Amino acid sequence: MMKYDFMVLGSSGMQGRIVVRDLLESGYKVFCADLYRDGSEKNLAQYPGTPFEFIDLRKYDSFKTFIKTTPAKVIVNCAEGDWNQDVYRVCLGEGRHVIDLGSDIPMTKAQIAMSSHFKESDIIAITGCGSTPGINNIMLKHASQFFSEIDTIELGFAWDSNVKKFVLPFSIESIIEELTDSAPVFENEKWIEKKPEETEVVREFREIGSQKCYLVRHPETYTFTQDYKKFKPKNIRFYAGFPEHSLEVLRKIIELGLGEKELLTFEKTDIRPVDALSRILTRLSRPENYSEKENLWVEVSGKDAEGSIKITRMECIVSTLPGWADAGCNIDTGLPASIIAQMILDGRITARGSFAPDIAVPTDEFFRELKKKGIIVYQDGNALI
Repeated sequence: MMKYDFMVLGSSGMQGRIVVRDLLESGYKVFCADLYRDGSEKNLAQYPGTPFEFIDLRKYDSFKTFIKTTPAKVIVNCAEGDWNQDVYRVCLGEGRHVIDLGSDIPMTKAQIAMSSHFKESDIIAITGCGSTPGINNIMLKHASQFFSEIDTIELGFAWDSNVKKFVLPFSIESIIEELTDSAPVFENEKWIEKKPEETEVVREFREIGSQKCYLVRHPETYTFTQDYKKFKPKNIRFYAGFPEHSLEVLRKIIELGLGEKELLTFEKTDIRPVDALSRILTRLSRPENYSEKENLWVEVSGKDAEGSIKITRMECIVSTLPGWADAGCNIDTGLPASIIAQMILDGRITARGSFAPDIAVPTDEFFRELKKKGIIVYQDGNALI
C-alpha cells in the first residue's frame, strides 16, 4: 500500500490548492481529498500520479474508514472549520498528526480540550495554522519575551488591492460570520459581546493606508487568555479590516441572504446557500494585472523587565508573489500551513498534545521559513531574521 507524507482535506479550496502545490513543489508525496474535484485539477495535472478522493466530512463513518485505509503521516485540514473537531477525533483514533486553519472559539476550546489525549497517543494537533490565527500567534509569542506584564493585546489584518474590484479574500463563510456574529472581546479581564457594525474605526496601516476596521470574533481572543496567563493581560481585541470596494459587496451578500447556513431544497437536493455561494465565488477569475497587499499585525503594550512602559508592534507584510498571482495574499494562509506541516514531519516541531500554534511552533525557525517564501516579519518596523 502506497504511503504518503501528507493528506490535504479540502484540496480543491482556496487554501487547499496552495498547500498542495507547495508540498508537491517541495518534493513530498501528497494525497488530495475534497467534496469537489475541479479546484484540484491544476495541481493534479502538473503532478501526475497525485491521488485524489472524493470525501464528505459530514459523513463521519465513511470519513473515518477513509483515513484508516489511507496511510498519511500528517493530515492538513483545509476544509471549512465546521468539521474541525470531527477531523481531530478521527486523527486521534488513527494516531495521525493533524493541523487545520482554525475555527470559532467554541470549536477551538473543544479541540484544545483534547490535548491530554493527543499527548498520550504521542501525536500533535495544531489548530489555526494560517495567517491569523497562525502567523499572528507566533508573532505574539516572539513579542512576549520582551514583557514582564502585558496590559493590552490588539491584533488583526488589513488588506487592499491595486484593482478596486471584488475578489474573494478568503473563505466567504468565515467572512460572513465575522461581519455578522457578535464579537467576544476581553475587556478589563472580563468577556463582553460587541456587534461588529457598531465598532467601526479607521486605522492606518503600513503599506495599506487608511482602512475601516471592525471588532470581530476570532479564536485568538480566547487562546491568548489561556496561553499568556502569566502575563495577566487585561484587554484583547481582534480587528478585521476590509477595503471599501469589498465591504460594499460583502454587505450586499449578507443583505440578500446568500450566506445563510440553513438547508434549502433545490431540485430535490438539499444545499446551504453559503456552500453554493462559495463554489461560485471560487470560480471567479481575477482582474488582469491584479495584485494584493496585506498587513498582519499585533500590538502589545505593558511593562518590560525593569517595570518601564513598553509597546511593541509586530507586522507581517504580504504581497502577491511571482508565480502565485492566482492566490493573491491567500499565500499567507496556505504557505504557513504547509510550513508547519513540514516542520511536524521532519521533527522540528516536537511538542505533543493539542495547541494553538504559538505553543508548539519554534518562532525563529518559522520566521526563517516564511522569509524563504518571500514573506517578511517585522518588529517595530525592522525586518527580523
